[in-house]
Amino acid sequence: MMRLLIDTNIVIDLLSKRENFYEEAADLFSRADKNELDLSISSLTFANTNYILTKLTSAKQAREILRKFKVLVDVLSLDDKITELALSDDNFPDFEDGLQYYSAMENEIDIIITRNKKDFKNSKIPVLTAKEFLART
Repeated sequence: MMRLLIDTNIVIDLLSKRENFYEEAADLFSRADKNELDLSISSLTFANTNYILTKLTSAKQAREILRKFKVLVDVLSLDDKITELALSDDNFPDFEDGLQYYSAMENEIDIIITRNKKDFKNSKIPVLTAKEFLART
């Protein structure tokens, strides 16, 4: 089964129902719910999503949303090696993107799904938008 790393922006598109982006995100996660895709997110994405959701709802509601969401994804750990790789790589000036990328590399992810492809221009892993990925499948 194809393993995808879902970037934070796609998760927030889904959970906050962002206009113009929700449908594609919902389609991805629906396919994961049907066991058609193996979706992973970094633990950083989980933390950042919680932060954003607490700005849109209450902390209690944000946690409830994340509890339900967690059944759809594997949460990848950030460890010392991933952190060191991200800190050392000038190809990823945005530290968070470096963490996402090296989480994907260390966990043998097939494709990174994001709306910010330019942030991953030096990736050795294919990088697609949700729309691009869905058009291929």
